[in-house]
Amino acid sequence: MNVVRVNKKSLGVAVMLFVVAVVIVKYFLRSQDGWSESKEEVLDFKKKETMADKFLEMERENQMLRKQLSISQAQLQQTYETYQNVKVNGSDDTGTSSNQSTSGSPCQNQQPAVPKCEIIHVAVVCAGHNASREVTNLIKSVLFYRKNPLHFHFLVDEVAHIILKTLFQTWDVPGVKVSFYLAEDFKSDVSWIPNKHYSGLFGLMKLLITKILPVDIKKTIVLDIDVTFATDIAELWRIFVKLTGKKAIGLVENQSDWYLGTLWKKHKPWPALGRGFNTGVMLFDLYKLRELNWMQMWRLTAEKELMSLLSVSLADQDIINAVIKQHPYIVHHLPCAWNLQLSDHTRSELCYAEVTDLKVIHWNSPKKLRVKNKHVEFFRNLYLTFLEYDGNLLRRELFGCAEGKGNVSLEEKFSKLDEDDQCYEFRREKILTHRTHLYYLDYQYTPKPDGNDVTLVAQLSMDRLQMLESICKHWDGPISLALYMSDAEAQQFLRFTLSSDVLMKRKNVGYHVVYKEGQFYPVNYLRNTALKQTNTPYVFLSDIDFLPMYGLYSYLRKAIDMMDMKSSKKALVVPAFETLRYRLTFPKSKAELLHMLDMGTLFTFRYHVWQKGHAPTNFAKWRTATTPYQVQWEPDFEPYIVIKMECPTYDLRFVGFGWNKVSQIMEVDAQGYEFIVLPNAFVIHMPHTPSFDIAKFRSSDLYRTCLKVLKEEFQKDLSKKYGFAALKYVAVET
Repeated sequence: MNVVRVNKKSLGVAVMLFVVAVVIVKYFLRSQDGWSESKEEVLDFKKKETMADKFLEMERENQMLRKQLSISQAQLQQTYETYQNVKVNGSDDTGTSSNQSTSGSPCQNQQPAVPKCEIIHVAVVCAGHNASREVTNLIKSVLFYRKNPLHFHFLVDEVAHIILKTLFQTWDVPGVKVSFYLAEDFKSDVSWIPNKHYSGLFGLMKLLITKILPVDIKKTIVLDIDVTFATDIAELWRIFVKLTGKKAIGLVENQSDWYLGTLWKKHKPWPALGRGFNTGVMLFDLYKLRELNWMQMWRLTAEKELMSLLSVSLADQDIINAVIKQHPYIVHHLPCAWNLQLSDHTRSELCYAEVTDLKVIHWNSPKKLRVKNKHVEFFRNLYLTFLEYDGNLLRRELFGCAEGKGNVSLEEKFSKLDEDDQCYEFRREKILTHRTHLYYLDYQYTPKPDGNDVTLVAQLSMDRLQMLESICKHWDGPISLALYMSDAEAQQFLRFTLSSDVLMKRKNVGYHVVYKEGQFYPVNYLRNTALKQTNTPYVFLSDIDFLPMYGLYSYLRKAIDMMDMKSSKKALVVPAFETLRYRLTFPKSKAELLHMLDMGTLFTFRYHVWQKGHAPTNFAKWRTATTPYQVQWEPDFEPYIVIKMECPTYDLRFVGFGWNKVSQIMEVDAQGYEFIVLPNAFVIHMPHTPSFDIAKFRSSDLYRTCLKVLKEEFQKDLSKKYGFAALKYVAVET
């Protein structure tokens, strides 16, 4: 078919001149008629009225001409755009070419809109602590722009499974479903392939998606964890309609010269079609790939190429490119804006005219945010925007979609609360489930085989971050910490930790980030989070502003064994002291501590403010004790104890300041535990500014009133739960 060459500029000018000429002629003719009539009957009022009517009619006609002109221009623009597309691509089916900007007329490359409630499937391979942290930025960017229900399919190891399952359960985003597939179950399918890429076995898992995902799923978007979306993912999903014929995979051309083999001497890459394709963003038509017997197709290709190449360098990308080289009919070229690759030796700047044209940014360089690119500040700012964005704001309900509704059970719980109750905010806080990211940093610890291992459990917020290094110096055993932070503060914590030699040497510290929500500090939610993530038989329940004595970890392990805690119900009390000095020469023994007590450098904890809290420890007896001794529970007792991991959890109704630890110790006593004070153990409280919650407790009558109400309710609930033995708690003065 012959294509007529059209000069867009000349044709536009011609049309404009023609229309303007028509308007002038009509205006002149109308004016002449009006002038003749007015000349003959100047004083005739009716003739003036007629002339005014004709002017109004002429204006209406001019408006119609302007409208027709705008329509003609739009049609001309559309015709020209279609011609240009045919000229460049040879077919209007291929979409924007891979080396051109995606900006242009809204009429260009239109595809049918994705139905409002159609579920978009997204597959991601994720393994390990660091990958589980990095993938959250991808998730945030997708959720920010999306308007459709989503179904994430994660191919994971056991670590990522724990982290992401908890994250999504506590995030509770409406219209988001998540499925997990353990890579361990499929590793035999790819473990035979030698892989030089740092991703190892997991870098080959995308080859198995047709096998792993359920057969009722016909198509999915496949993403790397290091991509960031800058648009609605539905725009990418609707490109599936262009995968006509045997086209089964949608890919963006590789934006480096890797597959051209020109980067260095003796560089021998895997075979590829032209520059090859990057597999960071892919459209997989699962139905077609299964019909083509994809599993056999890539396996035969890999076996053939490995005979000469011996291993893969870019994991699944090498094998997929080799398959496309042999079967080019299966690939659909995606516009480059759907995978702007910020890698070393990248040619990504040829992809776009302006950075605002971009859809997906792929940080596929090991340098990540430090990669060299003249627009890197724009890309970095976009990435950091999502990194520090409050993920709680992404819990948007998709109205009109059955899959897009919020948590019905949570809404029912809230609806049962009396909003006129003066303690409504306290009761609401108990129901909240905070978005939680477990094991924010790498954690590797296997408990000691003797069965006496113990984990220090504590919680903190950003203003206590400086205590981490000191605690790690004093306690060399495993630690489980829950950190209450905003998304932005979590990034500050990450930078702080990565810059600390002390903290980076420790792989036995589990950091669990609980994201801020609500108006109270959820101290017991944090404690329970840290407690549940321990993997040792015993726990030391402490607070972040207490420094353990040197050697306490080893001492406690011996005490656990000596006290036969495995076969008895004992809670070992570690006496607590405090200093009012920010700089302290820490005592190395009990003898030094007693000397500092006598000199007034140290004090028993809260002796001058809240003696009830630790009075049952009997400090006078402790001074001379050489063997453990038992003490009895008393009202308001709140010692720091070593106990079995399966101990009573903390009651969530207590938030902020007051009775949060007292209530848990009360239940420990209700369960029949004996309190045994250790004679040669101690912790020292370090001074700090008062917390905001203490200030609220001291200044608010309502706060104190509600705390009293909650205490009474807890005591009654405890007596119902434990029967006659717990009646003594009801009699406790509140």
